[in-house]
Amino acid sequence: MTIARLLGILSFGVALGSGLPLSAADTPGVVEPVPAEGAPGDFTFAAVARRAEELSTRDFEPDRPALPDYLADLDYDGYRDIRFNREESIWKEDGLPFQMQLFPRGFLFKDRLTVNVVEDGVARPLPFRHDLFDYGKNDVPAEMPADLGFAGLRLLYPINRDSVFDEVIVFLGASYFRAVSKGLSYGITARGLALDTGLPTKEEFPVFREFWVRKPAQDAVDIRVYALLDSESASGAYSFLIRPGMETVVDVKAHIFMRKSVKKIGIAPLTSMFFHGENTDRFVDDFRPEVHDSDGLLVVDGTGERIWRPLVNPLGLRVSDFVAENPQAFGLLQRDRSFEDYQDLEAHYHNRPSALIEPVGDWGKGVVELVEIPSNAERYDNIVAYWMPERRPEAGESWRLEYRLRFGRDLETGLMGGRVKATRIGAAGTDILDPSRRKLVVDFVGESLAQLDPETELEAVVTSTTGRLSMPVAQPNPETKGWRLFFELDPDGKKPADLRAFLRHGHDVLSETWSFRWVRE
Repeated sequence: MTIARLLGILSFGVALGSGLPLSAADTPGVVEPVPAEGAPGDFTFAAVARRAEELSTRDFEPDRPALPDYLADLDYDGYRDIRFNREESIWKEDGLPFQMQLFPRGFLFKDRLTVNVVEDGVARPLPFRHDLFDYGKNDVPAEMPADLGFAGLRLLYPINRDSVFDEVIVFLGASYFRAVSKGLSYGITARGLALDTGLPTKEEFPVFREFWVRKPAQDAVDIRVYALLDSESASGAYSFLIRPGMETVVDVKAHIFMRKSVKKIGIAPLTSMFFHGENTDRFVDDFRPEVHDSDGLLVVDGTGERIWRPLVNPLGLRVSDFVAENPQAFGLLQRDRSFEDYQDLEAHYHNRPSALIEPVGDWGKGVVELVEIPSNAERYDNIVAYWMPERRPEAGESWRLEYRLRFGRDLETGLMGGRVKATRIGAAGTDILDPSRRKLVVDFVGESLAQLDPETELEAVVTSTTGRLSMPVAQPNPETKGWRLFFELDPDGKKPADLRAFLRHGHDVLSETWSFRWVRE
């Protein structure tokens, strides 16, 4: 099970207090106020950026001191049995609109980090206390080392009911974090940075090694979190402004410093799970029609073209690039929203959030890269998407970037044009002598399509890089109030076919561009 997958399952508590080389607490257990940095009288993002820059001039040293056996040897169930004492939630006694809880080190979470609270311009590290946690059935001593440190944190907010504080975002493991909006449960995960993903060499996983959380005001509707990122090849300062609601919006600002050059750098990475769906054309022994946290990648390039790529669970690693100079948006979405799509009373996949990245400013030339990894179980996160700049930053270079990250049920509310509802694949015709021919069926829905007269003659524009295509047909679908496109593909041997399709009427494009890679497996 991956760390990202664990983020959506674990719900318990933690500890604090480690010191890092560039931490606000250089001595474990020190709780005296730390002098403010940045603007006079206040701790700011600039202070975190200076620490990241200084850190980048040193060799990377992970902060992973040995854990006592009773924490290091925990299995999944044992770690899950440790729960934060809700009465100890940060700011609970102050009656503030946000509360914070912490995660302990142990199990897979070996890295030690410091959590600071910024109040009146001063950053103070939270001290570890044994009684912050209920350790459940775990056999632990009455006293623990004061320098154990934390593994992560989570923020709570009355997002569903005014009287109940629910989790809205959690930072736990490497640079992973995930959030939910009103009425949804955890699913897709974001990361601070992806390095050398989808290569035959080992992927590098940067870690958040220190956090600074601003104490919210009495009437706050958002909360600010700063984070210090570190890895063998890069360090960085991050700012997260988090606003929970019908959509939970996270405004991200980052200043990244390169220690070393890398082959790949992924900006604003998202990680998700796709096990099988309506487009899966091989047998899956599962009573559920679909199992996934996300069913497609959306890319809106600099020209405004919308591209939809349905996700797959391939038999071999697939890496796909979508040219996106100054992209307007990209993300992994969950468009199937009916319980009937999944028939799962426990996982509630129909209530998993979509996540959309909206860059701020010009990001320049690059591609949105999609990595699809073979998976034999739903417990593995096997989908990664990120933006990759055309020019890789070299050692000693730094750069700044900003983006908005939206988590929600329907991040495309108000979209008038046609969008893909479903992709299905099956045998073409009845010619059993040529089983390689495939029929592809794509359903488009949307307000503009629903308003069309069913007698309207729409043109389906379909292209393929290899093989031969039949004449495509577009017909109204009264069941979806949209239009259905279908065509047949006669593959060229075992060559992959990159397919594209959209609907138009005259010179008017009425839908997003459907993009799909067919591979004989």
